[in-house]
Amino acid sequence: MAAKEATARIKINRLLEEAGWRFFDDTNGPANIVLEPNIKITETQIDALGDDFETTKNGFIDFLLLDRDGRPLIVLEAKSEGKNPLAAKEQARRYAREQNARFVILSNGNIHYLWDLKQGNPNVITKFPSPDAIKDHDAFQPDADRLANELVDNDFIALTQMPGYANEAGWKDEAQRPAFIDKTKLRFLRCYQKRAVHAVQRAAKKGDVRFLFEMATGTGKTLTSAAIIKLFLKTGNARRVLFLVDRIELETQADKAFKALLKNDFTCVIYKERRDDWRKADIVVTTVQSLLFNDKFRRFFAPTDFDLVISDEAHRSIGGNARAVFEYFVGYKLGLTATPKDYLKQSRNSTAARDPRETERRTMIDTYRIFGCEGSEPTFRYSLLDGVRDGFLINPYVVDARTEITTQLLSDEGFQVETTDENGNEVKEAFAGRDFEKKFFADATNEVFCETFMKHGLRDPVTGEFGKAIVFAVSQNHAAKIAQILNEMADEIWPGKYQSDFAMQVTSEVTTAQTMTIQFANNNLGGRSRFDESYATSRSRVCVTVGMMTTGYDCPDILNLAMMRPIFGPSDFVQMKGRGTRKHAFADDMRDPVRKTAMATLQKTQFRLFDFFANCEYFEEKYQYDEELTLPRPAAQQFGSTVQSPTRTFTPFETFQADSIATQREQQIGPEGMRIDRELFQKFEDIVRADPTLAAMVEQQNWEAATRRVIEHLFDKPDDFFTLDKLRRAVGLDRRLTVREIIEKAFGHIPRFKSRDELIDDEFQKFLLDQKPEQADRITQMRYYFDAYIKDAGVRKSVDDGHFTNLNVNPIFGMKDLKAVPKPWIRGIPEYIKDYVSLNRFLP
Repeated sequence: MAAKEATARIKINRLLEEAGWRFFDDTNGPANIVLEPNIKITETQIDALGDDFETTKNGFIDFLLLDRDGRPLIVLEAKSEGKNPLAAKEQARRYAREQNARFVILSNGNIHYLWDLKQGNPNVITKFPSPDAIKDHDAFQPDADRLANELVDNDFIALTQMPGYANEAGWKDEAQRPAFIDKTKLRFLRCYQKRAVHAVQRAAKKGDVRFLFEMATGTGKTLTSAAIIKLFLKTGNARRVLFLVDRIELETQADKAFKALLKNDFTCVIYKERRDDWRKADIVVTTVQSLLFNDKFRRFFAPTDFDLVISDEAHRSIGGNARAVFEYFVGYKLGLTATPKDYLKQSRNSTAARDPRETERRTMIDTYRIFGCEGSEPTFRYSLLDGVRDGFLINPYVVDARTEITTQLLSDEGFQVETTDENGNEVKEAFAGRDFEKKFFADATNEVFCETFMKHGLRDPVTGEFGKAIVFAVSQNHAAKIAQILNEMADEIWPGKYQSDFAMQVTSEVTTAQTMTIQFANNNLGGRSRFDESYATSRSRVCVTVGMMTTGYDCPDILNLAMMRPIFGPSDFVQMKGRGTRKHAFADDMRDPVRKTAMATLQKTQFRLFDFFANCEYFEEKYQYDEELTLPRPAAQQFGSTVQSPTRTFTPFETFQADSIATQREQQIGPEGMRIDRELFQKFEDIVRADPTLAAMVEQQNWEAATRRVIEHLFDKPDDFFTLDKLRRAVGLDRRLTVREIIEKAFGHIPRFKSRDELIDDEFQKFLLDQKPEQADRITQMRYYFDAYIKDAGVRKSVDDGHFTNLNVNPIFGMKDLKAVPKPWIRGIPEYIKDYVSLNRFLP
């Protein structure tokens, strides 16, 4: 043990010297005082520490690091190599408090933790902080209360873009306001984005330092991130922010967005473009790979360089070496994702019994745990169903098209062929969907895919040309084939309009692929369209990719998606589907001001999802949502395509059989969404129906007892952590659920949950039957008032307080609307609602 202690101390001494610290060199002075370089400490300063300062009432300080004024800055506790440094945590905390030191380092010579006693928990570090780095961090004084108390309203970002926007004539005139907002590019937080920021404020006030946003593709994670960044920088809870992405196009996209939103108050740079002076910036955007290359994040950065680290698409950035970058920096951490990976799912019993190491790896990789979200509950969640319900996102119109050949590939028997082995013997071999374009090749099938896609794809509503599209192929070779076929078909349909640039292969083998993804989003891939000179849209209409344009790619005017490949992971499916869910105003791309005004209402209201391998059916009917997720291999996580090459040799088979569409089914996905979006509630219903005690209570219509049983025996249990709010979100409901409603739905007493508007309509009909108002010609105005009073807290407060003039600035229900209500019912409707309507049911 003594040898291990000595070895640890030797290593710690070396690490301190490498970081730029030096030991007190007076032979009569204490040997465990460590100073900044070139700083002399006087005997008076040593005396000020007190006699036998290293021997506290609680023990002995191993190392005490002083600043240039001789003030204790860091208590360093050393443990022997065989011990966990965290074992000294409480001991070091006491020493630090006695010496009034803010920081603690815990080390056994191999593993080290840096702990800021004013903020969070000990963080793993790979090297000791230099005197300058820790001095700079010491000047940083985070204040969670100030962060929590900062007012964040929907104009939080707009106030940075244009502080005096509210005084501008274009804003004051409601008729001109939309044009004013469009011209100035002002961005206002949506209600749910504001709730996300408020959720962080509440969590930080509780002492949390890690947060996770689970927000569907297209719901504005970048804008929400900008609000979080401003919040932390403005309140002094961060001096510099690191925004991590995993792809170059996302790096450019984020930098462009932050500059547009925050440039008046904060500077933003891309690290690789400003390697020498990035420290002058408030926001640094970089790819994970840039920092991983040659261990750059350890060589050129201190753990204290960033006080807030945001991981975009966190479900991709927490495995392998990428997580090392994220964990290297101390301070606040925020993860953004649309598809977090819960590797702990269903593993609490079976996994540990098989291999304790597997449980440990699941715990390390599980997205929720990494961000401190126990029970798989993020800091804030806003699902695709939420977005569709609120009118911000679009569900797909699915075209399920299967050819004669793919129908066989997808069958239980597979596509069966007779071949000859190396010995000349005839053998039968069956190919499945996953073999397509890997072991099994059929040019005729690719032709049918493209023909169906071109025939049924949505057209651009302005020019009539083919709507912008992304095709997901099996491999880079497959992508090249599909692009070639599409270009040949485009020449036949639109002669002279394209020069083999209708479709472009956008994969890692193409040297300019990253730039092409940006150009496609900016509507200049291949140049501008030749169909209408006033309309700024890409000449190239289709990008054929494998995995590059899935996660986080922002191109809202996509009208068509095609899955020309089988997909087996729900995360991949959700991400690919998500490329089309964003809404888009086509007037934004019109340069002719007269036509732009005429197109003001031309919006993207649908997109088509071409599914050639029954992927939607697979995730709707066959995918086992309860099984444990497969752990990634221990090797470093790969970025890029999610399709893995075969690991064994094989003889490829090519069929020259003609092919054609065998079945084609089309379906508009409704507000209820796909099963993959609502799976949680179905699982809960199965559990409810399987409870015999609960079933007996329902049979007897003992609703009070049934409600109590659900709350006591099914809610908030370790296996699933069901809650009313989680179930509400799973079914995409815009109001609060009651336990009784859930039970009634599970046992078939009600066919579905009514929306908030439907319930309000029910209540208004009761009001009409009960009160029988005489003003029949004002029923519509009374209905509008009834609705607004229930839905809007601002309307309720203004009416209840008698401050009706406040309605002049209410966007939901104004004074003009109130004056249209018959006078007796201005007070009568609120009084009726207070007496007979439970407002709690209608809260979001």
